[in-house]
Amino acid sequence: MSLDVAYSLASALTIFLTMVLAPLGAALVSGFLVAVLQAATQIQDQTLPQTVKLLVVVIVFAALAGALFRPLVAYASEIYSTFHVIVR
Repeated sequence: MSLDVAYSLASALTIFLTMVLAPLGAALVSGFLVAVLQAATQIQDQTLPQTVKLLVVVIVFAALAGALFRPLVAYASEIYSTFHVIVR
């Protein structure tokens, strides 16, 4: 594996991790808060945590779409412009 390919894979992994960190953290916090609320009120609905987490993740993606996807677009542009070097 050449150095360019290793750098590309490391960059892709870094971009992926930064993209999923905010929605994953928001889902973790909202799941914890819903679990505490369910334990305090003794609500036994099984779909409530999944629904709340889904809505929170969609809201986080909508609110941070520009900041989250800008590095991905820049990386894709870089990959397409240097594709001939990578596949050699």
